[in-house]
Order: sequence, then C-alpha cells, then structure tokens
Amino acid sequence: MTSAISDQEIKTLKAFALELADAAAEVTLGYFKTPISIDDKDKGAGFDPVTKADQGAEKAIRALIEARFPDHGIFGEEFGIKPANGPFEWVLDPVDGTRAFISGLPTWGTLIALRHNGVPIIGVIDQPYIRERYVGWPGGATLNGEPIKTRPCPVLEDATISTTDFALFKDHERGAFETLLKRSKLIRYGLDCYAYAVMSAGHMDLVIESGLKPYDMMALIPVIRGAGGSVTNWEGDAPGDCGRLLALGDPAMLDDILKVLEGTVPDLDRAP
Repeated sequence: MTSAISDQEIKTLKAFALELADAAAEVTLGYFKTPISIDDKDKGAGFDPVTKADQGAEKAIRALIEARFPDHGIFGEEFGIKPANGPFEWVLDPVDGTRAFISGLPTWGTLIALRHNGVPIIGVIDQPYIRERYVGWPGGATLNGEPIKTRPCPVLEDATISTTDFALFKDHERGAFETLLKRSKLIRYGLDCYAYAVMSAGHMDLVIESGLKPYDMMALIPVIRGAGGSVTNWEGDAPGDCGRLLALGDPAMLDDILKVLEGTVPDLDRAP
C-alpha cells in the first residue's frame, strides 16, 4: 500500500524517475528522425518493430536503477524481468509507439513506472522531442512541472475519444468500440501513449485499448489518476494482465461506459 511510503520517499523516487527519463531521452533523440535499422520481433508473423533506440534507452535506464537501487526489480519490454528484493519494481517501455518513432511522428514516448507491492505509484510519460514530460504520483500530476487536471465531461456524447488502432479490438470487442465511436463527438487514432498524456492535461476525454502489456500501461496510471481521471480494465477493476485499458478524464462517465463494454470479455478471461 502507498500509505507505507513517506512523502519524502515519494519525492526522492520521483526525482530519480526524472533522471531515468533524461537518460532515455539522451539515447532516443540521437536516433529519432535519422536513418535507423529496424528489426521485427515477430519475425514475419506480423510486424513488431524494435530499434537501437528502444534497446539503448532501456539499457541506460536499467544501468541507473541497478547502480542506485540494486534491490529494486525491473520489468522492461526489451530485456525482461529482474526480480525485486523488496516491494519496489520499475516497469519500463523505452519507446512506446515504435511505429510512430520509425515514421518520424512525435507521438511516441518513454514510459517509466514504479510499482510498490504491485501498485503503480509513480508514472512518467516523456516525449522528449517536443519537450513534454508528464509525471503522476498519489495526489498530483504535472506537465513540465506545472499542475494538470482532466476536464469535466460527464456525458459520452460530448467526449473526444482515442485509440491507437481499430485493429487492436478482437471480434467480440469491436461492437462495443463501434458503439462508443457512434455515441462520442470526435475520434482520434494513432497516438499511442500520447493520447493518455493529453487526456490527463484536459484535451481529450476517453482512451480505450486492448491487447496491452503491463509496460504499456503502468506509467499511465499514476498520471491519469493524479490528474483526476479514472483508469480501469473493461470490467471496472484495476488494470492487469488482460490488457484491456479504459481511461477516462471524467470518472462520472465510468458506469455508462462499463454498460457499453458489458459482455465483451470472454468467460475464459474472467477471474474464477
């Protein structure tokens, strides 16, 4: 529980998270909008790109964590899990939105989260090219050091919504997404983690996705919640291994959205 952590400890760990973001930015900016080799982690079965920017940024972050907090665990997209010797674990996505990165689009970001006993308590969404750094922790969120808040939007019909790609949704999920799409005011696609960032700053109202991994989600949670928003899975519970994420700027919409999503989660995905 976060209550076991002092305000001073949160402050110290948050400052360290910013050091990690700086180290990652030094790597990623050296590769962005330059010719770069691209490997496919799916090996032709699909297309899951990875670059030296992804790998180099995660190596830089890991080196700092292991030097400063050797007992902390690490769960990174590129280099897997280092078990924790204690309650703290860093969850890393060095380049969330590699497809955007290799396309020269500044909607990618570095995601850095710190979990305490499994609960994400500090999150950083860093877009170094346009110099926007979103940070969240229990009770607050900032953009470049200035407080941010989500905006009021209690009615879906007034909402601007986003998802990275319609193809994320499986057959049993698509009908629900289409209902949200028809009822909302405006849809924006292809923003990766940046959609959650701008929602936290009060410029959009709902982001919904499926098929995510923990490293895609954990850093978003403290930022959204710290800014006054809601982030759950599609059943209204804490986001977890199912990979279905629902983020709302105004929690007043939650019950309405959950009714739309009801029945989209297969029985095999439900907890016993």
